[in-house]
Amino acid sequence: MATILERYQNLSRYPGGKFIFAKLVGLSAPFFSKIHPIFVDLRPAYCETQIKDRRSVRNHLGTINAGALCSMAEMTGGLALDTIVPNSMRWIPKTMTVQYIAKATGTITAISELDPKIVTDISDGGDVVIPIVVSNTAGQTCFTADITFYVSHKPAKK
Repeated sequence: MATILERYQNLSRYPGGKFIFAKLVGLSAPFFSKIHPIFVDLRPAYCETQIKDRRSVRNHLGTINAGALCSMAEMTGGLALDTIVPNSMRWIPKTMTVQYIAKATGTITAISELDPKIVTDISDGGDVVIPIVVSNTAGQTCFTADITFYVSHKPAKK
């Protein structure tokens, strides 16, 4: 079976391929489809996504809702991690620490770029902290997250 990264690489070669990839991510993790993610780039240890400022992700103040920002961060950090986790392992978010720095309006971009040493650190499993930075259209950081993911070996198939 193809990895997430291989699926992205194959689909992104075609017009509309990134859109199809976003729909596939939404099928495997339905909650992520609620924020209508746009995949800008996905490569080993790196993921960049965007969401547009639309009514469905806004709060009562007219800015992008905290839940939408957290979902975006979880998806972006999780996929960056997924690109370097061996097929024999899996991951799940454990804790998330967030900081709201400025109003999130306009098209929002989330980037998770991992330190290459994480690759060697995860081979035995355990906790790994993944940083995500979210910026607004002006390039101003409006939200940051540090998500602790628990990485473990997949159970043997029966």
